[in-house]
Amino acid sequence: MFKRINRLVIDLPAPKHGDPNAAAAVQELLGGRFGEMSTLNNYMFQSFNFRQKKKLKPFYDIVASITAEEFGHVELVTNTINLVLEGTTRPSAPDTTPLAPGKNARNTYHFIATAQTAVVGDSMGRPWAGDYVFNSGNLVLDLLHNFFLECGARTHKMRVYEMTDHPTAREMIGYLLVRGGAHILAYAKALEIATGVDMTKLIPIPDLDNRAFDTTRKFEDMGLGRKLYTWSDNDYRDIGLIWRGQHPIDGGPLEVIEGTPAGAPIPDFDDLPEEFAPGISQEDFMAIVRRLQKSAGM
Repeated sequence: MFKRINRLVIDLPAPKHGDPNAAAAVQELLGGRFGEMSTLNNYMFQSFNFRQKKKLKPFYDIVASITAEEFGHVELVTNTINLVLEGTTRPSAPDTTPLAPGKNARNTYHFIATAQTAVVGDSMGRPWAGDYVFNSGNLVLDLLHNFFLECGARTHKMRVYEMTDHPTAREMIGYLLVRGGAHILAYAKALEIATGVDMTKLIPIPDLDNRAFDTTRKFEDMGLGRKLYTWSDNDYRDIGLIWRGQHPIDGGPLEVIEGTPAGAPIPDFDDLPEEFAPGISQEDFMAIVRRLQKSAGM
């Protein structure tokens, strides 16, 4: 079972302007082959289909706990896209063409299909595909794939960071570069225990320190690259049998945190009358209030 907490994993800065083409680029980090939809679904199905969960519990716990974190990463990137799109259009009468800014945007689907919110697709508008999921049933092969997947995701985050200077996008990418680095190390250490091969000698891939990116530094200073969360009140504690020792880059101690981070408020987006979203007028709202009061016996 999954327990949902109505918090975003970090606080995202409110945008001062909209940038639909930056939002289109960030879509790759959500619905691309190496995006958060892929990391989530790869680890989720590997954890669901994992054989000998009791016998190989530390490996199962690593995959299962990272799965839960990836749900939050999908939510984080989605909210980033939504924030980056904020302020792109203004309400006005239909004949004034209020959605004209979307005409020349790289991803017009943001304006036509989802009322200026994220789509489940990549930076070119292709839908996320289920065949991005790799689940061979072989533990070492799946862990090796996950290591590769996280390195690919890190590469794409770096490139999207270099494509846009939008502060909301860069804040999100900075955080995910640090957390993705922790996942790369987690799978490297799991492979080392499973095979005896020291995969940590390969990292970082690409060979560039996180601190080269301005928005990663505060997250590195918080030690977030050395922490793994259980994302559970009582379960998945055996990640500590793998996640131990020192970080191979900064030398700091690796730490298992039971539960979840404190998180930050979920953004609340205003209505977009020009998109008919959510399509609830003041009169409709008051009627809903009356029905709710009646239902509550008030």
